[in-house]
Amino acid sequence: MSTTPTTPITPTTPTTPTTPTTSTTPGDGRTPRVLVVWCPDWPVVAVTGDDPVAVTEGGRILACSAGARAAGVRQGQRLKLAQRLCPELELRDRDPEAEARRFEPVVAAVEAFTPRVEVIRPGLCAIPVKGPGRYFGGEEALAAMVGAAVTEALERPPVPDAVPGAVTVPGTETANDPDSDPNPTPQPEAETAPRTTPHAQIGVADGLFAAVLAARAGVLVPAGRTAEFLAPYPVGTLGDEALAELLGRLGLPTVGAFAALPPEAVADRFGPAGTVAHRLARGLQPRPLVPRDEEPDLAVEQRFDPPEPLAEPLVFVARTLAEQLHQRLAGAGLTCRRVAVEVACADGRTASRLWRHEGRLSATALAERVRWQLQAWQGMGTFTGDRGDRGDRGDRGDQAGFTLLRLAPDGLSPDQGRQLALWGQAVADDRVERAVARVQAVLGHAGLRRIEPAGGRGPGEQQVRVPWGEPYEAAALAEAPWPGRLAERSADLWPAVVLREPAPVRVLDEEGRPVTVDGRAGVSARPALVVVRGREERVAGWTGPWPAVEYWWDQSLARRRARFQMVVDGGRALLLTVEGGAWYLEAGYD
Repeated sequence: MSTTPTTPITPTTPTTPTTPTTSTTPGDGRTPRVLVVWCPDWPVVAVTGDDPVAVTEGGRILACSAGARAAGVRQGQRLKLAQRLCPELELRDRDPEAEARRFEPVVAAVEAFTPRVEVIRPGLCAIPVKGPGRYFGGEEALAAMVGAAVTEALERPPVPDAVPGAVTVPGTETANDPDSDPNPTPQPEAETAPRTTPHAQIGVADGLFAAVLAARAGVLVPAGRTAEFLAPYPVGTLGDEALAELLGRLGLPTVGAFAALPPEAVADRFGPAGTVAHRLARGLQPRPLVPRDEEPDLAVEQRFDPPEPLAEPLVFVARTLAEQLHQRLAGAGLTCRRVAVEVACADGRTASRLWRHEGRLSATALAERVRWQLQAWQGMGTFTGDRGDRGDRGDRGDQAGFTLLRLAPDGLSPDQGRQLALWGQAVADDRVERAVARVQAVLGHAGLRRIEPAGGRGPGEQQVRVPWGEPYEAAALAEAPWPGRLAERSADLWPAVVLREPAPVRVLDEEGRPVTVDGRAGVSARPALVVVRGREERVAGWTGPWPAVEYWWDQSLARRRARFQMVVDGGRALLLTVEGGAWYLEAGYD
């Protein structure tokens, strides 16, 4: 394996070179240089909790703190395993709104260097290097300055959460409050800051894909050597699991081995998806740039006269604007990779932010992002005069309020279209989306979930619950071979009820002694009784065990268990699991 040609950088120590560097020019003349700011474990940073703490989503660990990681907790683990490894682990549900609100100071710090800040997701943002790099004295100086600004923003305590929808604008703080005290008594601040210390890593490389990996490694990749930097990474890093599995079988386990193939041969063998991955492996853009002489103006906006003092009406207007934006894009045969949310106030203040998305954002999802962004701006005090201009706000208090909401598509590209089903499927999908939007408005974004297939052996592992409208990528392929897996799903073989968390039970033989299973899957005695919640049920028939040894190569994840199917009196069938000498009820059959 070749040595990765990278130049380490220290984001928190700004350096100023004596002469401007020339590494801001893309190495291949086509791929732009990108700087990425990555804040590790951002879902954990956005919540409040004592270390060790972990954030969960879909019944698995999404992110965890350093203390939890030291105890063996890892991303993608089941909650039961994580709690077994770290009994004192504190679990928190993911809070997307808090993530966006907490990340806003970081984005504002980066925005001081260039207005072209792209928020890939809360905790990860990117900027182009060419212009800012020349202005600030080169890539190394720019990376050091951005790192110092981001570190300063992260060290500031977060602003307490605001009431959802109650975004305050200049001149409305006390105008309608007759009981407001002009000289309030200072009160002790509530402890709302997260206990996990946030930090950031900076990376620079050719193209966004390589820059994200460079940020995770905390390095600055020299121009033109991005392909060499990517070479040691496994092919799974390219994001196409099916292609990665195929390349592994062909003896091409690394990105460098895949990049060495001729482009024509890759296109013939792997098709468009392989061509895109091959360009990424070579440090190029995922597709050739298609210059446009003049992009059409597809932005949609709504002006408010008189100015609107609250944010909630803007959220409802955003849904209508999003539908209009989709219609304009469809009419032009285009799609977009980013959407800019822009607002303006009557006192002349404006704010905008780019939101990146994969695929087509629905009107409901886009309106939800507008609400998150408004709350994030509120948390920063963007519209409340927290920038030292409180003294002159009283003279223009009658002008307070929002005057403009604008949604502008960015990163336009030709729309390749979608294959729709026959017999009015598009109309049915539209009705479903409207119904989902109404339910989510009542229950919240995560209140409505869909079932997605996942990899695993037990029925509880083979499906996960995902919030409606959110993309899902399974940590393990459902189609992969799973030795010891239950029979394929069918109406006769699949359990009717699957417990979210297996319930402890006891399995006894005729003498009342516990039934055990040894390392060779040998049963100590014939099961005669199953004790569920203190109630004894006689076993009429049983089959098994189906042993499974999982993650034997990783001591922190390794587990041995065996499953049994037992029929008790009354014809009811149970799926039982024995692990570590303890029995659990996992599912039930009709």
